Amino acid sequence: MTSHRLTVFVNDNFHYQDEDERYQLGEFETLDAAISACQRLVDEYLDEARVDGTLSIVSPADLYQSYTMFGPDPFVVGADEYVPFSAWEYAKQRCQKIFSGQLPLVSSAPASD
Repeated sequence: MTSHRLTVFVNDNFHYQDEDERYQLGEFETLDAAISACQRLVDEYLDEARVDGTLSIVSPADLYQSYTMFGPDPFVVGADEYVPFSAWEYAKQRCQKIFSGQLPLVSSAPASD
């Protein structure tokens, strides 16, 4: 179990391998909280890209391609154990669920406390 704070950093897929574009999203007490923050960031991008009228997104592949080209790529550092999270894999699964109707857009979901 992790005994120290975990940091989530975010790379910009549009500026691939440009560390000057990397930023720190935050620090978290638990691995679950850090992964949830990563997932939230990916979900927000997918939601915005899906409803953005300037992009021609009509399929899961279109949405995933948009994410891999322009979306945020969050990752967790500082864990004592393996971090079972890949933003790209998570985005791929979410794209499929969004287009299959299994998942509402983030902005259409009720707010939670």
